[in-house]
Amino acid sequence: MRRGAAPAVLLAGLLTYGLVIGPFTTYMHSKPMEEKLGFVPSIRLIRSFSADQKELVGASLVMKVLMYFGGVLNKAQSGQVITEPTDLPGMSRLLHGAVQLDPYNMDAYYFAQGFLTWDAKQFTVANDLLEYGMKYRTWDWYLPFFAGFNHAYFLKEYAKAAEYYRRAGELSNNSLFISLAGRYLQEAGRTDLAIAYLTAMEKGELNPVLKKEYRVRRTAFQEVRRIEAARDRFREEQGRLPSDIGQLVRGGLLSPPPVDPYGGRFYLEPDGRVASTSKFAFATLKGEKRHGGD
Repeated sequence: MRRGAAPAVLLAGLLTYGLVIGPFTTYMHSKPMEEKLGFVPSIRLIRSFSADQKELVGASLVMKVLMYFGGVLNKAQSGQVITEPTDLPGMSRLLHGAVQLDPYNMDAYYFAQGFLTWDAKQFTVANDLLEYGMKYRTWDWYLPFFAGFNHAYFLKEYAKAAEYYRRAGELSNNSLFISLAGRYLQEAGRTDLAIAYLTAMEKGELNPVLKKEYRVRRTAFQEVRRIEAARDRFREEQGRLPSDIGQLVRGGLLSPPPVDPYGGRFYLEPDGRVASTSKFAFATLKGEKRHGGD
């Protein structure tokens, strides 16, 4: 490459970024936070203008999603009311576009796993994205680890989950993932599985906003596990399920009383399953109706 060619390529990339992303950013600054992903440029158009700077532009799309979601999450965690629903479809489109530009983008896969599953409930979309990433990030044990969790926890497809956990174990040389395939992949162990998964997510996350979110969700499931343990002890002693969580607290089986970090109230389903009025997520709609609880 001739001298001066590299700066020229970089300059072209920056100009491309300014032409495509700049106007988009300016336009979004005038919109409320909840609408800032309402307009998404065509990925085909972005790719054609990106030239040799696809990695840079892909990273900028991921950063835009992270900044948007971080703003929504900070408002929710501080108790502020968000009057419009979070733009989960827009977030998904941008992240899918980012990996089309750069299939090796780590942040796109890691962040998509967080919100496509817990928040958007798009488990198939999340798994398809992970499968796409595995074709390129062949060394990355996190991707099969995520897929294994999705199949076990959300979809209850334990055979597929075991396959992904074994792959994660082979890539990481970590026996924990192999043992998860046989130890937790059953209905009674789903809470333990969730805690193990969220602990790994929190440990591997570098973004402080997302790290905090994983910590909050892990704390919620640890409270669920305390309730489950007290419920099981009550059933062993009384031969029946407790009528509500308050009965466990009053009987001295659950101390201190459980607290949902999402601001909801824990309750028992008729079959004894532990649930929360928060559904383990911060409310994103003004005046959202909650479950009556116990």
